[in-house]
Amino acid sequence: MEYDRDSWIASHIALTGPVEVVCERPWSTVLRAPVEGGAVWFKECAPVQAFEARLTAALAARSDLLPRVLAVDVERAWLLLADAGTPLAAFGDRVDAWLAVLPRYAELQIQEAGHVDEHLAGGVPDRRLETLPVQFETLASRGLVPRAAVARFAALCAELGARGPAPTIQHDDLHASNVYARDGLLAVLDWGDACVSHPFFSLVATMHNEGDRVPFARLRDAYLEPWDGDVQTFELALRVGWGAYAIAWLRQYDHLGSDDERADFMREFSNVLREAYSAAA
Repeated sequence: MEYDRDSWIASHIALTGPVEVVCERPWSTVLRAPVEGGAVWFKECAPVQAFEARLTAALAARSDLLPRVLAVDVERAWLLLADAGTPLAAFGDRVDAWLAVLPRYAELQIQEAGHVDEHLAGGVPDRRLETLPVQFETLASRGLVPRAAVARFAALCAELGARGPAPTIQHDDLHASNVYARDGLLAVLDWGDACVSHPFFSLVATMHNEGDRVPFARLRDAYLEPWDGDVQTFELALRVGWGAYAIAWLRQYDHLGSDDERADFMREFSNVLREAYSAAA
């Protein structure tokens, strides 16, 4: 039976009021659905991130680091999620929350290394190290980074590949607006930028968005603990990770719908490109 969005939501929960659009962007639309005692959240993923519905349901079935999935329609890329609380961005001091969530996120990645083929088959973008030099070349061919950086970036990818660890799911947008807290529980939301890649790239987005608001070395050490990872490999991964991050931003840029959206997006994308070139130099 075919449902429109509101009817589909109502078929899974007992609504107590009208469903409202709270966010509409080129990559997704989010609706708030009121229920007794609060609300649940509907997300319709645009084609560029259609894999997010299946991925979120799969991860939530294996990890309690995601919000509870109330319903999913993989074909239409629809998700219905329980309320996860308040984003860390709303808190002044969020260091303790980061120190708690990052080791659990690393444990999820270690577990998901065994599901890489499943994620790739489900449409999750492939940014494994062996694919990155060709993708980075695209940045150069479009004049977004100097061509001189391409060979050096490829060499860094090869060096990192010799160190490990194996590729796995990588959130790629892990910042304080995508980590939520409720009743002492932490959850990571919004997996629409995720990819299969080197796990340590995850903290590039954290560094980019958190800046000096958190002591990054402490976050790094908390994240690395489950990996038994060394700082030298992590620092190399950050250098390569800026290039992978720029590749991800280009994918988003190419799916924007208007010149105004592209101009606004390019203001921050330019900063990411500068970091990517500098890291590969």
